[in-house]
Amino acid sequence: MAIDIKVPTVGESISEVTLVKWLKKDGEWANRDEVIAELESEKATFELNAEQAGVLKITAQEGDTLKIGDVVCSIDTEAAKPESAPAAKEAPAPKVAAQPQTTNSQAGKADTQPQTDVKTTPVAAAIIADKKVDVKKVTPSGSNGKILKQDVLEALSNPGRKPGVELFGRTDRPEKMSNLRKTISRRLVEAKNTTAMLTTFNEVDMSAIMEIRTKYKDKFKETHGVNLGFMSFFTKACTYALMEWPSVNAYIDGENIIYHEYCDISIAVSAPKGLVVPVIRNAESLSMAEIEAKVVELATKAKENKLTIEEMTGGTFTITNGGIFGSMMSTPIINIPQSAILGMHNILQRPMAVNGQVVIKPMMYVALSYDHRIIDGRESVSFLVRVKELLENPELLLFGKDPVKSLLEL
Repeated sequence: MAIDIKVPTVGESISEVTLVKWLKKDGEWANRDEVIAELESEKATFELNAEQAGVLKITAQEGDTLKIGDVVCSIDTEAAKPESAPAAKEAPAPKVAAQPQTTNSQAGKADTQPQTDVKTTPVAAAIIADKKVDVKKVTPSGSNGKILKQDVLEALSNPGRKPGVELFGRTDRPEKMSNLRKTISRRLVEAKNTTAMLTTFNEVDMSAIMEIRTKYKDKFKETHGVNLGFMSFFTKACTYALMEWPSVNAYIDGENIIYHEYCDISIAVSAPKGLVVPVIRNAESLSMAEIEAKVVELATKAKENKLTIEEMTGGTFTITNGGIFGSMMSTPIINIPQSAILGMHNILQRPMAVNGQVVIKPMMYVALSYDHRIIDGRESVSFLVRVKELLENPELLLFGKDPVKSLLEL
């Protein structure tokens, strides 16, 4: 008996997906619940599992666009299981494309150790041994793959050149846009065309936060099991500021403005297939450790393409950190239908005037892009100034204001 494996429903607004990759070949045996293919919607990548054990008969091909409910393949459940078929087991861990680390002495031995499957002329072999040339970086031009003297000299003259790659090539490589990249493109253009976007800038002295991290990072890691990063400070500061300036935490719905009494913070993450923005729900109620743990969880899922649609849906405000890539300043684009986004940037030591003296401080530029239709200039600037104040005085993050004023109820 053959059963059809169909494209499952992955979200209310999603009507089609793309078959990205087959993990099993046509005619191969698949165990029950084994992952057989990867599908990609406009929002996320997800796996397709075998509903029953049997022999796979592929219907759709890699790159095909499929509707929800379309047949992807069928499984013959009555077929005899081949003796060579693997037993049912968990899906293998993803392969890490990294070379094992070696000490300098080990590395030197590995480079100079002769390889029996490499053919060289006597002169070429002498140069390889003398100059400690990695034969893997030499392109052989002799008969039957033999390395000649000129091949070794060419590798020494062009150390950064990949074997077999033509210098000054002019090859074009067309590649079909993924559904995720199409969605990113469409939403960015839509944000630019449908919002009255404006950006305001400020700068933050990161001295206090960096001192706290230096002093408490080891104890924080030991106690909570996560590193103390910058994102928890920024997230906490933004939640306080959003509560004080509710229009920054709102959005336009037709002729209404929807105000949120909670802070669902979207964190922009660079994933292998494009930018995604998973959401930290009710960030205003989370501790620093809980925020850091959630950031790690969502970032890890993003890099492994395991985010669910629910984890990327919603959000009332977005934080993006271009500083990890070295960005000094930028104007981030609003993540619609939200009305504002905060951009973090690189931290650099810069000379600052403090009480008439020039002092070197670790400074960061921050940018707030906002929809001017709903957020006025006073509100946007005041919001960013409030975030700056909270970051430069981290003790305020405990109550949202000066502890002494809290004590005196001022």
